This record gives sequence, structure tokens and C-alpha cells, in this order.
Amino acid sequence: MHIPDGFLSPGVWGSAWIFSAGVIGFCVKKTKQILKDRMVPLMGVMSAFIFAAQMLNFPVLGGTSGHLLGGVLAAVLLGPYAAAIVITVVLITQCLIFQDGGLTALGANILNMSFLGAMGGYFIYNILRRTLGGVKGIMTGTAVAAWSSVIIAASACAVELALSGTTPLSVALPVMAFVHMFIGIGEAIITCLVVGFVLRVRPDLIYTKEK
Repeated sequence: MHIPDGFLSPGVWGSAWIFSAGVIGFCVKKTKQILKDRMVPLMGVMSAFIFAAQMLNFPVLGGTSGHLLGGVLAAVLLGPYAAAIVITVVLITQCLIFQDGGLTALGANILNMSFLGAMGGYFIYNILRRTLGGVKGIMTGTAVAAWSSVIIAASACAVELALSGTTPLSVALPVMAFVHMFIGIGEAIITCLVVGFVLRVRPDLIYTKEK
């Protein structure tokens, strides 16, 4: 899902960069307001864990593979704003050091995975968590949000490719959505395993606005 250079038109990647820079600034401001001592080392640990986990691919269909995006996982533990910062740091590191995703497309990758994926996923998670309540709400919200975050990010990628004239939306959207439906299952399983473990050993690390 990491878009390389040359796939997006200047208008699309330029707009994505401007939007992403603005949202990053907003997330930094919001994180400073809610930042607690426990969150500082946890943000570092989450960044390292997600970075390492994204290097491991699992097979899906027809030779395709997927890897953990980690946006919802970070959001469940850190909240949506800190999670967006964590995923942004991971994407920047992957781009600059491992050339995973293009530099011009970095703004779009941040938009898709950090903001639409992590923050959008948290919105879904929080609704289900509050509606169902308790551990059931947390785990159901985590599973649905993790799966949905992959579909949302992939669909946004398809729209950007279509707006750039790279691939027609009628082709890109169905293909991206179909493949990532299965990748999303892996995302949901991995995310639920980690969140379930945290609930058993350190339930206080689960983010809530009330803390």
C-alpha cells in the first residue's frame, strides 16, 4: 500500500503533502495536551514494534501479501492523535532509509495510513467500545476497526491513483478493496492478539479519554 514515486500526479501528491503537514501539526498539538509520562516510552515502543511488524509479510491471494499497518493497535493504546504521530514516524523512516514508498508520495501514504487508517479506525473502535462496553466492546471494536482501517486506507489509495490518471477508479477500487479485505483479516487477528494480551497483563495501558 506504500505508493512509490511516479504513481501520483503533482496536484495529488502536493495536496496530500499540504493536508498531511497540517494534520500532523494538529496531532502534535493535541498530543501535547494529553501527554502523560507513561505515553512517552509507550510511543517509542509502539513505533519500534510496528516498524518491525511491518517488515513481516503474510501471504494472502494469488501471490499477494500483506503486513500489519498498526494504526488501530497504536490508537487503542495511545489514542488517535499520538497513534497518527507514531505511524507517521514509521512511514518517514521506511521511506528515507528503506525506500519503502516514494518521497513525493509520502504525504499521501501518511494521509492514507496515519490519518484515515489510524484516526478513522479509532473513530469506529470508540463507537463500538462505548456501545458494547467492557472487554467485549474493546475486542469487538478492535477487530472491526482494524479490518476497516485497511479497507479505508486501500480505498483512499485507489482514489488517489485514479485522480492522478494512473489507473481508472473502476479498476483500482474493486481490486484494492478485494485484496485488502483479506489483508484486513490478518490485521484484525494480529491487532486483537496484542490488545488481548495487554488487557490480560496491563489493562491500564488501554487508552480512554477519561484517563
